[in-house]
Amino acid sequence: QVQLVESGGGLVQAGGSLRLSCAASATIFRFNVIAWYRQAPGNQREFVASITPAFNPNYADSVKGRFTISRDNAKNTVYLQMSSLKPEDTAVYYCSTGGMWGRGTQVTVSS
Repeated sequence: QVQLVESGGGLVQAGGSLRLSCAASATIFRFNVIAWYRQAPGNQREFVASITPAFNPNYADSVKGRFTISRDNAKNTVYLQMSSLKPEDTAVYYCSTGGMWGRGTQVTVSS
């Protein structure tokens, strides 16, 4: 079973940047679509971005132009570079693949 571990969250001011990482425990990772989701308090979990094994990205409209997803298959790791952060980006960010989820990392953007 693949284990996913997110890291890189924290507190940042509006307009700032953070880079999240999602490390997987198995090489099957490199053959899967990997996605980032987020969940703010009181809200449903929502899609943020995904990347295919062929490195094709897809983004939610709310983050297009601000977030960049990338992957390093040699390290079994996917990254989410977040720039121009807004208070509404505050949420727990989760990594997911093949129906499996990490425990999430908290991102808090202060105004």
